[in-house]
Amino acid sequence: MKIVRRIGVPPSARGSASGSTCPDVFELSDGNFAVIGTEATEALERELPADAARADYERIVVVSRETLIRAKADIPDV
Repeated sequence: MKIVRRIGVPPSARGSASGSTCPDVFELSDGNFAVIGTEATEALERELPADAARADYERIVVVSRETLIRAKADIPDV
């Protein structure tokens, strides 16, 4: 599995102070997506709706609204 491309614009285009560290979304060679975000499992797990759960190996991460909105145009329809 490899990163194929960034989805959306780089952090520097979204006002990252360092120009590189910030939430990000990537398309992977297997068609899945990888997300860099703020780990928030402990804070949000109890907020999950009754029909949602996570496996022990999964984490809840927060990605800024701007990151996803700016990535929207690059996300394939299928």
